[in-house]
Amino acid sequence: MDETGGEIVDWVHFEKTRGELGPGFIRILSYFREDGVKSVAAIEQAMREQNTVALVMPAHTIKGEARQFGAEPLAKIAELIESTARLCIETRRFPDELVADVVKLRQLFDQTNELFEKATNPLKSRPGQVAGFGRKANNQNFGRI
Repeated sequence: MDETGGEIVDWVHFEKTRGELGPGFIRILSYFREDGVKSVAAIEQAMREQNTVALVMPAHTIKGEARQFGAEPLAKIAELIESTARLCIETRRFPDELVADVVKLRQLFDQTNELFEKATNPLKSRPGQVAGFGRKANNQNFGRI
């Protein structure tokens, strides 16, 4: 992954969504965060309890919301969890093979949220910008002859 998160978030898609949603963008992004936290926790709980049915809805939720904001890698892992769980419901078995994917889902969800926070919070540094206390100001000669 590059330092701007280009492999985790499609920033063109993200900015298109931001433009389409206008003033409601931040509110809807906060729903993604809230729903995502609950969904990831529900998926992890379902894995611990070996409850295949309980994997489907939270994975479906993350998949759709991640795609809305251009987080395709997160959506793909959620889709894999959802589709595997649906298949396992039909075959009446628990998808033990998803353990590594559920761990990856948590990591990717956290990374995606960090990137979204940097892109939307004016107090956080944006990709490509120098930040930090005590940095040298570039406008020291502004207004001087």
